[in-house]
Amino acid sequence: MLHPQNPRDWYGLGRWKTRARFQMQSHPLCAHCLEKGLVVKAVIADHIEPHRGDWNRFWLGELQSLCRKCHESGKKFAEHRGFRSDIGLDGWPTDPAHPTYGNRVK
Repeated sequence: MLHPQNPRDWYGLGRWKTRARFQMQSHPLCAHCLEKGLVVKAVIADHIEPHRGDWNRFWLGELQSLCRKCHESGKKFAEHRGFRSDIGLDGWPTDPAHPTYGNRVK
């Protein structure tokens, strides 16, 4: 199967647009905001695990719906650091992988 070589171009394919639209219709609210008790409209169908240019992971990977703020800040932070930086109402990080809890980030 031939496909565009640049993974950024995959997002322009009709097949992706259909999949992303279905994700938004099925889950219209931001998953990260919902975890914090906030109701925010999602605008991005995001791969939970980054596909890193792998064609099969791009199409078969699980998606989540995110608002722009969570996708552009929180998600990118977690991908680079290995943990999310969200803080709960108790003042402690909500991600069990956060270094505060003694986990080592590789």
